[in-house]
Amino acid sequence: MMTSFKLKFLAAVSLAASFASPSALAATAVEEGIPEYQKASGISGNLSSVGSDTLANLMTLWAEEFNRNYPNVNIQIQAAGSSTAPPALTEGTSNLGPMSRKMKDEEIDAFEGKYGYKPTAVPVAVDALAVFVNKDNPIKGLTLAQTDAIFSSTRKCGYDKDVKTWGEAGLTGAWNSKTLQLYGRNSVSGTYGFFKEHALCKGDFKDNVNEQPGSASVVQAVTTSVNGIGYSGMGYTTSGVKAVPLAKKEGEPFVEATPENALAGTYPLARYLYVYVNKKPNE
Repeated sequence: MMTSFKLKFLAAVSLAASFASPSALAATAVEEGIPEYQKASGISGNLSSVGSDTLANLMTLWAEEFNRNYPNVNIQIQAAGSSTAPPALTEGTSNLGPMSRKMKDEEIDAFEGKYGYKPTAVPVAVDALAVFVNKDNPIKGLTLAQTDAIFSSTRKCGYDKDVKTWGEAGLTGAWNSKTLQLYGRNSVSGTYGFFKEHALCKGDFKDNVNEQPGSASVVQAVTTSVNGIGYSGMGYTTSGVKAVPLAKKEGEPFVEATPENALAGTYPLARYLYVYVNKKPNE
């Protein structure tokens, strides 16, 4: 019965992912030829989701829609971070493992070692990982190398100097001497890992990055800090911040963090979001 829950929930996810969501995450389109979802009868019980904070809003939205069809299913959602998904799925304490990154080899190996097959990854949405600044910050754009120089101590993306002030990031006037206030996620977060790999070129974060427990906390911190800069999924954008357009390299155009640019693959920090499930082969 639990496998039936999972399959029905993921069918609902696939249907919901064909439409734009209020969270501003860009949803992937459903393949042509997939049959229209047919509601089943006699479904009841419990369904649990453990994993990504970035996907928390969408998982909640989808759970609410699922409950419209199946009100006798109790759905519980925990969203402490992507790294909590693999052990919960492996230990059988969750049915769904939302993640803002792919599982690591060792996470897949642990699952396969217990069940004899790999977990199934279902891409459910496309996200733009945004670099946020305070709404009053006049910065027009950053390259990935500049972003790396702001957040990392290693500068593996190739920028020639450390960036500690807004003047060193390209601003002038009253902003020239203002010291950057850095905000990010903790290592449990898939967003942390994705940003480390793609924005820091697998380098190391600076010690003065203020780690926050969730995406909303990062955005709130930047909202209240005029000198702040932080990163999180674009679905957490508020009126107190703005997403900085990014360029892959010096001389290339800055690209805004929009659903359209994420889907087109032109935004440098676009990524898939996944829901992992324990599904036996050929079932």
